[in-house]
Amino acid sequence: MTVQAHIPAQAAFRHARWSSERLFFSGFAVAITTAVVLGFARTFFFRAWYPDWARLHGAPEPFFLLHGVAFAAWLLLLLTQTSLVAAGRVDLHRRLGVLGAGLAMVMVVLGTVGALMAASRPRGFINVPVPPLQFLVVPFFALGGFAAFVSLALLNRRRSQYHKRLMLLATIALAEAGVARWPFAFMSTALPIPGIGMTELCLDLFLVPMLIWDLASRGRPHPVTLWGGLALIASQPLRFWLMGTPAWLAFAGWAVSLLPG
Repeated sequence: MTVQAHIPAQAAFRHARWSSERLFFSGFAVAITTAVVLGFARTFFFRAWYPDWARLHGAPEPFFLLHGVAFAAWLLLLLTQTSLVAAGRVDLHRRLGVLGAGLAMVMVVLGTVGALMAASRPRGFINVPVPPLQFLVVPFFALGGFAAFVSLALLNRRRSQYHKRLMLLATIALAEAGVARWPFAFMSTALPIPGIGMTELCLDLFLVPMLIWDLASRGRPHPVTLWGGLALIASQPLRFWLMGTPAWLAFAGWAVSLLPG
């Protein structure tokens, strides 16, 4: 094969790989958004169709409407950003990234306040049989993971392969509350692993397509997929152990006491 013939072949290969990559990350954004919408369909996204369910199982405080709007905006931004990259509009993607950074900070604040409000209720977190001060570790870990992954993504914004994977991991960490509310009977199935329930297992399964894509596209796991995924998984038994410790209960009680009134 001549050099001249080899160059178009290389260009065609790069174009096919780039098209597949855009399809994968756009599809992943749609999948994770669908998972969250499914969980919150009856209490937020389509609550007008399920008034009785929303009244019994939705958060009663008006604050959570703002909370939900902000978190829904993140999903919408994720879909928009992946679509812009797929369309080759990286310039606009970067401009919107500034909005995404600000939105992420707002979400951490709103998520923290919302978690403390839920823990301060007499009945605690809705449909959660764990004492509220203990369960507070779950949303705090999710928010901490989200904040860490987004921060690393912003620091690596010029390293696209790192940036896009970190943003997906941030959204996976955030999606736990939605996955926990999936309306499927199997979600209540107990697993023999301490700290790992069906919610955690289903959440961790979102790492599988990332790993498969890495193996197919680069022949080995990307460092972000490997170490970020392991960190996400390891945090689940860790928080299970932490939630019953006197140190955590003291911290949780102090944090809840910061709420006015």
